[in-house]
Amino acid sequence: MNVEWPGFLWALLLVPVAVAAYLLGQRRRTRYAVRFTNLDLLANVVSRSPGWRRHLPPALYLLALTGLLLAIARPQAITLVPKEQATVMLVMDTSGSMNATDVTPTRMISAEQAALTFVNQLPAKFRVGLVSFAGTAQILVRPTVDRVAVQDALASLNADGPTAMGDAIERALEARRPPGSVAPTTTLAPGQRVTPPSTTTPDPAKEPPTVMLLLSDGANTQGRTQPLDAARHARQLNVPIFTIALGTDSGMVDIPDEQTGQLRRIPVPPDKFTLQRIADATGGRFFVAPSSKDLKAIYHDLGSKIGFVRQRQEVTVIFAAAALLLLVAGAGLSLIWFSRFP
Repeated sequence: MNVEWPGFLWALLLVPVAVAAYLLGQRRRTRYAVRFTNLDLLANVVSRSPGWRRHLPPALYLLALTGLLLAIARPQAITLVPKEQATVMLVMDTSGSMNATDVTPTRMISAEQAALTFVNQLPAKFRVGLVSFAGTAQILVRPTVDRVAVQDALASLNADGPTAMGDAIERALEARRPPGSVAPTTTLAPGQRVTPPSTTTPDPAKEPPTVMLLLSDGANTQGRTQPLDAARHARQLNVPIFTIALGTDSGMVDIPDEQTGQLRRIPVPPDKFTLQRIADATGGRFFVAPSSKDLKAIYHDLGSKIGFVRQRQEVTVIFAAAALLLLVAGAGLSLIWFSRFP
């Protein structure tokens, strides 16, 4: 914490001066009492000494003085302030491996619950979109401030099928723009470009920032786009991707055998290597969530980083209010104990 007007801190020297004056006054009080020659009579007149209570109101006044002097210097502190606008694209893996139970109760249920908590802590003005992917990727919710729509979509997720991670990233990049917006130009041939005539092209520099949260528990097994190719596209559009590898290396899932129809157990370790490279390629961060508790902690940390910004704010009112409370407390105790004000 620092202050906007540091020159006023010199006024804090009044505090030790006040303390010295109070101690000097107490010494003079003691000397006056000693002048009373009949000590037995003095003991009968004064039933009991107020002890520590006599010093508490002045101590509160001194603390109040300190608070007021600090308030004059206009103290400032670093606080978390909600960002005005941004778009967060949630990209959720719903492949069959998400039925694994190495994350209690299952990877899918844990992912849904943690994502719900994350969405609820974002600033109200943030737009949130949701893309799910298994064998194909689909946009469940385009970026919106309607939290109920996102919550309902998360609650409807079911795990089944292979993993098309690269296609999911591309779908999220496509969904991040408002409906009706278009790319700046359309390539027809090498060296030949045409601008679409019907729609106004948004200026990327003026658009709210977009971040993507990709949660997956397996390797890419299907789709037209490879994950790293999609990551390079996201980097060109200045969209960082924060990746989360859900599950443990020992995770197992039961799937029906295509020939016999019987269930067979296969290992489903998360593809940490690919998710790490996606995050590195786009300027995001990579996280590992081997448990439901870890996943919630990661989302909480991301919420504070994505949704809030550290700003220096003046906290003068806090010091002034504290000083007022101390003054009232000191005056109240003085009235109750000694029937005098202050």
